[in-house]
Amino acid sequence: MELKKLDYDLTICKVASGLDVDLNQEFYFIAKTDEEYSLVCITEDTPAGAIEREDGWKGFRIQGVLDFSLIGILSGLSSILAANGIGIFAVSTFNTDYILVKKENFNRALKVLESAGYKII
Repeated sequence: MELKKLDYDLTICKVASGLDVDLNQEFYFIAKTDEEYSLVCITEDTPAGAIEREDGWKGFRIQGVLDFSLIGILSGLSSILAANGIGIFAVSTFNTDYILVKKENFNRALKVLESAGYKII
């Protein structure tokens, strides 16, 4: 299985509403619940009015389109990282999964996964 590194630093933040998000940006995830709007975005694209923010994340995605019948892919990755003391923030899309780790753990995370048989591109 191939994991593709994302070439930018990421921020996880909370915004007041979806109107705070520039939908024309290259990369972002937005979630709305009954309690909050959460946003993952390229650090430089973080809205000025973010209520809370945590900078210093890097990410990678599982390459290709994952069929919904596939089981345990995210679990396998997160278990390897957890066993090595690396926490994650995971986001899923219709096609695939993205895993974010703190910037200081990024290279180690990739090395651990590569040692476990994942191809890093």
